[in-house]
Amino acid sequence: MNRNKELAELLFGHITEQPEYYEEKYPARSLPEGAPVTRIGPSPTGFVHLGNLYNAIIGERLAHQNGGTFFLRVEDTDAKREVEGAVELVISAMDFFGIHFDEGATADGDSGSYGPYRQRLRKDIYQCYAKRLVERGMAYPCFCSEQELADMREKQIAGKLNFGYYGKWAKCRDLSFDEIKAKIEAGEPYVLRFRSNGDEKNHVEVFDGIRGTLNVSENYQDFVLLKSDGIPTYHFAHVIDDHLMRTTHVVRGEEWLATLPIHVQLFDTLGFKRPVYCHTAVLMKMDGGTKRKLSKRKDPELGLEYYRSEGYAPKAVWEYLMTVLNSNFEEWRNENPDAPIDEFKFTLEKMSNSGALFDIMKFEDVSREVLLRTPASEIYDEFSKWLREYDPEFYEIFTRDREYSEKILDVGRSGNRPRKDLTSWKQARQFLSFYFPETFKIEDEYPERVSAEDRQEIFKRYLETFDFDDDSSEWFQKIRDITADMGYAVKPKDFKKNPDMYKGSVSDVSSVIRVALTGRTNSPDLWEICHIIGEDEMRARIERA
Repeated sequence: MNRNKELAELLFGHITEQPEYYEEKYPARSLPEGAPVTRIGPSPTGFVHLGNLYNAIIGERLAHQNGGTFFLRVEDTDAKREVEGAVELVISAMDFFGIHFDEGATADGDSGSYGPYRQRLRKDIYQCYAKRLVERGMAYPCFCSEQELADMREKQIAGKLNFGYYGKWAKCRDLSFDEIKAKIEAGEPYVLRFRSNGDEKNHVEVFDGIRGTLNVSENYQDFVLLKSDGIPTYHFAHVIDDHLMRTTHVVRGEEWLATLPIHVQLFDTLGFKRPVYCHTAVLMKMDGGTKRKLSKRKDPELGLEYYRSEGYAPKAVWEYLMTVLNSNFEEWRNENPDAPIDEFKFTLEKMSNSGALFDIMKFEDVSREVLLRTPASEIYDEFSKWLREYDPEFYEIFTRDREYSEKILDVGRSGNRPRKDLTSWKQARQFLSFYFPETFKIEDEYPERVSAEDRQEIFKRYLETFDFDDDSSEWFQKIRDITADMGYAVKPKDFKKNPDMYKGSVSDVSSVIRVALTGRTNSPDLWEICHIIGEDEMRARIERA
């Protein structure tokens, strides 16, 4: 037995399977020619962010629009960062936002033929391939302590050299078999490193699905494959997993570009076909006139829980992210205002490779448009679900009469200039509160130009002349008559031209009635509101005012 094979047995004597076993166990998928296989691979850290959803939408669209497969893999090799319940949190968040997987990790275990889909359960698979690398002389154990590595780094800094474990700095690279055996028998901890034959002066071409052909420096570092507990690093694990799960496209953030040379070197060394890497632009926001990266500490909108607790409809989040993802989406939406978003053909070619700007104001505009297109019955269902979880008291009020609640949701949403009153469920809870006696309150001030005495006279005359059977024009003509009788201008422009001739205008008079009935100076059509809340409630509010 040659020394490499002897070393492989010393390190991995417990591993009896060969890589060929796993190649046969996880064969090429039976999919149409060119059908993408994509995945997301979140770490269970307890924080699910907008970038996870952003990349998930890309993977989901690529696969499902082209007859492929989309799966969820949990990348839990870093036990120190793992948070209890985080896997369920990821699954719940993706489900809430309409991201559906064909296979992968689930709350109850795994579903699919290419599992396990949790990396910590795949330890023997990684060690099998690590053993093969040792047999080929492409990997070796490293016994350097944290202190030794820190000292090495200090010397590299002092000498203005590249950081890392390479060349003369790779002190364990040429240990003899006997030296390695003695250290292991002495109980010295070690990691397994890749033996790189790369040269930093060489370059490698890599095709990126978003950025096109990249020319990257060849990796020359002896990076870590397995940590001291035998668990792989991300670098090693995702290469093995993406090969055996037959992933064709790896969608991930541009922060991984720096380690791309490591990953393509591993694919090439192991004889695996490279996937198409798709490095997405980092999500940015404007802050004081400059762009910066969205921050977990500063920006609540980075976390997906923000959209859930604020009550933004999942399809509004999708719709906005699609405007960020594909430059032609807005044009398509303008031409197809009522089409389901699934009909839009997402492509990698229309993605930007520079910073993707997240604009909360534009997102809210998109949200209003989406809710305007959503039927009242659907809004009722989604809003009720949110209320049940986040505002159970208002839930009881809102759901006691579905017909009434659907009617108030539809106010002002038809015609040539429909109102866009709803942005989120939290905002809707506040906006719709005036329709219910229990939550009605005066929030805005009455117009300054109307005295307290005139206000009472307006209320008195309004109640005397109100007829529930009047149509909107008859109703408004009575308000004009009150306006003229009390010395206010019937036409606002008349008051504007001659302010000394009038106390105010019809807008002041109608605002008095509006505040008394809705508590606000801005509301949907007042005649329609009167007929929805009913004459008894309308009169009661005026009398209280």
